[in-house]
Amino acid sequence: MADIARPAALEGPQGPRPRKRFSRTNIIVYGTLIVVALYYLLPLYVMVVTSLKGMPEIRMGNIFAPPVEITFEPWVKAWSQACTGLNCDGLSRGFWNSVRITVPSVIVSIAIASVNGYALANWRFRGADVFFTILIFGAFIPYQVMLYPIVIMLREIGLYGSLWGLVIVHSIFGMPILTLLFRNYFTSLPQELFKAARVDGAGFWQIYFQIMLPMSLPIFVVAMILQVTGIWNDFLFGVIYTKPDLYPMTVQLNNIVNSVQGVKEYNVNMAATLLTGLVPLVIYFVSGKLFVRGIAAGAVKG
Repeated sequence: MADIARPAALEGPQGPRPRKRFSRTNIIVYGTLIVVALYYLLPLYVMVVTSLKGMPEIRMGNIFAPPVEITFEPWVKAWSQACTGLNCDGLSRGFWNSVRITVPSVIVSIAIASVNGYALANWRFRGADVFFTILIFGAFIPYQVMLYPIVIMLREIGLYGSLWGLVIVHSIFGMPILTLLFRNYFTSLPQELFKAARVDGAGFWQIYFQIMLPMSLPIFVVAMILQVTGIWNDFLFGVIYTKPDLYPMTVQLNNIVNSVQGVKEYNVNMAATLLTGLVPLVIYFVSGKLFVRGIAAGAVKG
């Protein structure tokens, strides 16, 4: 009876055993993460500090030292004064060309791919599996194999060397992977909502706009980040399918960095590189939480 009446507090501590803060596993995991983070952040640090130095200070040779006297003149020159051949307007022209290429390419590719994914997930039609297989197969064809055929096709329709020709190319090449993302996301949504809407008499577009779109913000953010990053950072398509006056920002950056006229200005080159990569970084940091939500909600689930 004494054992039965003994208070529960005397039986020992309850609940899970507390973890050690500095266990061997934690040290290995966090140590590895710190090393990887430094590996990627160190070049970025060098680029930033170099872009804020003058050329006399850079010639001293210590690339890791912070700037003694901060100057933004390299940034101004990289944006509006750096020369590439006969043009001395810096990255500004390439920036607006990239905007004119990226915005319609992202809108067109995401709009079409979202409808494709919605149809493949909820409206099973004859030949859907074959159509989906062809799309996925297209995602794994190397771009280099299709460069010359696309040149011929764009020439025949009169769009070779134009911004709209490049917009079409980016939209088409983004279609397979985006369709896969949207199809998997829509498949992960509760099918009861779709069936209930069908019972109530809703049609294809009514279900898409009134039910699917309001629930699909995370996957749209995932698609937008992937497309903006891929299109904005593209060099190959930009240099092949456009002409010098319409070169995107990455091609302008290459021309500035590889220019052999005069003194090699490393601070201007670093500033130009940072300016070129600024747009995808800003978009990712602004919408990073939605990106994670989209990935976790079925963006890459098969």
